[in-house]
Amino acid sequence: MAATVFLAESLPAPGEEHLLAGDEGRHAAAVRRVRTGEELVLSDGAGGFARCTAIAVGKADVTVRCAETWRVPPASPRVVLVQALPKSDRSELAVELATEAGIDAIVPWQAARCVSRWDGGKGKAEKGVARWRAVARSAAKQARRAYVPEVHDLVTTRELVPLLTSMDANVVVLHEGSAVPLGEVDFSVTETVVIVVGPEGGISPEELEALVGMGAQPALLGPTVLRTSTAAAVALGALGVMTDRWSGTPPD
Repeated sequence: MAATVFLAESLPAPGEEHLLAGDEGRHAAAVRRVRTGEELVLSDGAGGFARCTAIAVGKADVTVRCAETWRVPPASPRVVLVQALPKSDRSELAVELATEAGIDAIVPWQAARCVSRWDGGKGKAEKGVARWRAVARSAAKQARRAYVPEVHDLVTTRELVPLLTSMDANVVVLHEGSAVPLGEVDFSVTETVVIVVGPEGGISPEELEALVGMGAQPALLGPTVLRTSTAAAVALGALGVMTDRWSGTPPD
């Protein structure tokens, strides 16, 4: 059975001891019930791993000794997801699935036709973004990923267009009305790909016009219309096969 992955602010060097405390320490000691002598893997969420052995277990922390460290290069091309806010019961699922499928960054988008609204006050948006970040962190651990995806602050369409314009990226809008299949899009032209996923009610004509106007390309994901919470994960699966993004293996 592969060693469990825990996130750490920093990684010890080979031979060094490290105290895994806080939420991760409590999870290791009280939930996973790590025992002395058990092997586990620490990750800094930014490409670094450390293979360690537990040498002492407290009620809410674990002390480990590092045996080796290594780094995993970031996937190429980098993929950013612009995710229109799904309905509340599927909001976290969208982040979880995209993270497990390998997304590198997520931009929450308050699209015109979103049923869920985070723009009613600053506090609501901050809470929503914080929850997405927590879900991304948890899903990255579960998937044994080397990188925890960055979750951007909430943007409106007015803010989204200049944000995308500032990126040197190939922006693809998943849209059922496109005549261009996703498989025909050339993803080798830039080092960053942006996938835009609209809300349950679809991307409005005005939003699509604004995105196309800044250089985005509409593309058809497949013969069926997927939920906004699952479309990104399916697109990432396709990108994993069409590019070199899936050339690595999980840490053992």
